[in-house]
Amino acid sequence: MAPAAARQRGSLCRAASRHVLFGLLVLNSFCEACKEVTFNVPSKLEAGTLVGKVNLKECLKSAEHISSSDPNFRILEDGSVFTTNTTSLSSEEKTFTILLKDVQGHEEKTIDVNLLGHQEKTHKTRHARDTVLRRTKRRWAPIPSSMMENALGPFPMQIQQVQSDTAQHYTIYYSATGPGIDKEPVGLFYVEKETGNIFATGPVDREEYPMFKIICFATTADGYSPERPLVHTIRIEDDNDNAPQFTQDCFQFVVEEHCKSGTIVGQVTAEDRDEPHTLHTSLRYRIVSQQPSSPKIFSINSESGIISTLSTQLDREGIAKHTLLIEVRDMGGQPFGLCNTATAVITVGDINDNAPIFSVTSYEVRVQENRVNVEILRIPCLDKDEPKSPAWQCKFAIVKGNEDKHFAITTDKRTNEGILCVVKGLDYEISQLKILEITVANEIPYIMVPYSSSLAKGICTVRVIVQDVDEGPVFKPCLLRITIDGCAKGETVVGKYLAEDPETGNSDGISYRIPPEQCKWLSINENSGELRTVTLLDRDQQDMTNKQCNISVIAIDRSGKTGTGTIWATMGPCNRSPIVDPINYVMCRDKKPIFVTAYDPDVSPYSYPFTFDISDKRMRTEWRTVQNNDSSIFLSLMRDMPFGIYKIPMAVKDNAGKEGISMVTVNYCDCTTPSDCYKSRQDAPAVTLGVWAILAMILGALLLLLILITLCGCYGRTIVHKHVTDDLANQNLIISNTEAPGEEVMDPNIIPLQAAPVHSCEHGVSMGGHEVSTGGNAFEMSKGHQTLNERGQAMMEQGRYSYSEWHNFTHSRLGEEPIRGHTLIKN
Repeated sequence: MAPAAARQRGSLCRAASRHVLFGLLVLNSFCEACKEVTFNVPSKLEAGTLVGKVNLKECLKSAEHISSSDPNFRILEDGSVFTTNTTSLSSEEKTFTILLKDVQGHEEKTIDVNLLGHQEKTHKTRHARDTVLRRTKRRWAPIPSSMMENALGPFPMQIQQVQSDTAQHYTIYYSATGPGIDKEPVGLFYVEKETGNIFATGPVDREEYPMFKIICFATTADGYSPERPLVHTIRIEDDNDNAPQFTQDCFQFVVEEHCKSGTIVGQVTAEDRDEPHTLHTSLRYRIVSQQPSSPKIFSINSESGIISTLSTQLDREGIAKHTLLIEVRDMGGQPFGLCNTATAVITVGDINDNAPIFSVTSYEVRVQENRVNVEILRIPCLDKDEPKSPAWQCKFAIVKGNEDKHFAITTDKRTNEGILCVVKGLDYEISQLKILEITVANEIPYIMVPYSSSLAKGICTVRVIVQDVDEGPVFKPCLLRITIDGCAKGETVVGKYLAEDPETGNSDGISYRIPPEQCKWLSINENSGELRTVTLLDRDQQDMTNKQCNISVIAIDRSGKTGTGTIWATMGPCNRSPIVDPINYVMCRDKKPIFVTAYDPDVSPYSYPFTFDISDKRMRTEWRTVQNNDSSIFLSLMRDMPFGIYKIPMAVKDNAGKEGISMVTVNYCDCTTPSDCYKSRQDAPAVTLGVWAILAMILGALLLLLILITLCGCYGRTIVHKHVTDDLANQNLIISNTEAPGEEVMDPNIIPLQAAPVHSCEHGVSMGGHEVSTGGNAFEMSKGHQTLNERGQAMMEQGRYSYSEWHNFTHSRLGEEPIRGHTLIKN
């Protein structure tokens, strides 16, 4: 049917062309003749034969319309002249006119074409002396030929002819090779050897073979090729034999409900195997039917296949799914075009246009005190939106009555119910009733649609009655946070952790213990709850690096009920005082500064940098410190000082402000190098005493002690009162230039005798190279370079002695020389 229709349309087109050509012939007499062209052709011309080529540009550069006055010839845009039908020249000459027309420029030109016919030449054999083949026009390169797809024949059917100009003088044989001839599909075409006519042996499917390119050859009888091989193209003209096909049998789209008019839903697509950019592949879409049929909500763009909405009446709760039957047709949608159909299913997406509501707005439940993590109520919720969607899922909230966070409410995702639980134990002694207000909303915000009203939140009230039970002891607080000194010693008290009986409100009869398998920082007294450190804590130890520890404590009352509390122990910083090490230094006469270094066993930030300072303000005027680095200073003299040993209190403060004072000893020595000072000490003569000397001193000391005790006992019974003048010296040595006691010493006016109670005193006697000291538990005798120190205890006599009595007493017992140059006064 389709090929017959095509042939009918072809005959109509030819009839119309004849009328047009007739009109052109009439107008030809009014057009300006451009030039005249003559072609030599055979007396018989087959259809589709290239007659020649005319240069149209020379006549009219922009020719919009090109036509021929003779319908047996057609002219292409490049000026090639072809026969449309088999033509025989009744006479040796045939003439027709080519009309060129420029519509915009209102210009017309004509070209006169003369065809000169000639008889076929007798077959001649090329001789070797014929070296040059003369020809007038080239006919070896005809235009590409075409063949209608699915042509009905009759077959073999001539589609083109190739000719060589040398055939006018010699016998030429034609042949060809390529696809369709000796390559797949083999045998579809062949070339007639004598005439060069190309024939098709059967129909061709353009979708399988849209084009053939064959190579044509022209040779003489002896094998000479006067022409180069010719590549000839056979194009298969498309026939509308393929209906368009949708890329899917069923298209699935989703569009939100209540969307705006003109919202794009999706796009359907179809493909056509026929030749692109022709009417055979010009597709048009339309909606054949919609389910439900009313109201009409969707439309489709006929060219693009885009489906869009026509109104805002999409309501998922009313109609959740729409089905469209869509047709696609080629030939620009003309009724005679081929068509196909597909289905488009449009699902209406849900939006949150329905607020959730409570089916029951008031509940009453009971729960025992101290129960934790127990479900007490399930609250149903109703929502018209799509189940399992965010617009349907409910989210509950306790807006009132849960200030102490005793309750929590979650959502059962399967049933959309609110689950009310007790997460913190209730206390009957504190409150017997809790009233909760609960609201509900969706996981996504509520959307106002044109017909909806303003959102009103639903509120549900729950009365929770607390029931009393006999409960165990309760720690207050349930979590005790303490900070332990990082350097605390063992058995250091760090606090108390007590539990109370909720019924009585006191801690009587409650014992405590810490379960094993916990960190062993603390111990608790079983009866008092007192917390102590177990061992010496040092935060720098490896097992103390986390600085925190959780300790569970169990309280047990008389009835055996228990309660549990938690101690959150944090180890505080252990900031020990920095010290100076070493503390003994030597400074020579050159006063070279001393390098003083401090040490701190702690780590940052409780260590260096250190700050040094002399804590004695008086010594700051004598000594100066200059910072060397973070842990050391230079200590130097600020002015001239006598040689000797100086003790300087050095205050060292670490980075955290912890201060320590170290006594730095500086030996300011008359030396060149510190080693000289050390050497002089070593070279000093050692003090040596004989055995008899030591015994004599010990016996003398014991005898003196005995006498003093005796005198104290005698004089202690009688108190002698004697007036002492104000200008007399007490307990002093008066310088005298006589070896024996002078008259001024013996004069009672100078040294009056007076008895007075004496409780304790220090006493010293110097006797020409020997010295006895009885004060401060020291006994010393020296002679020459020998010195002896002994530890002793002496009690002072009571009363007062004259110089003569003391002189006689000591001189007779010690056997030493009298006191020279001094007068002893004893009160």
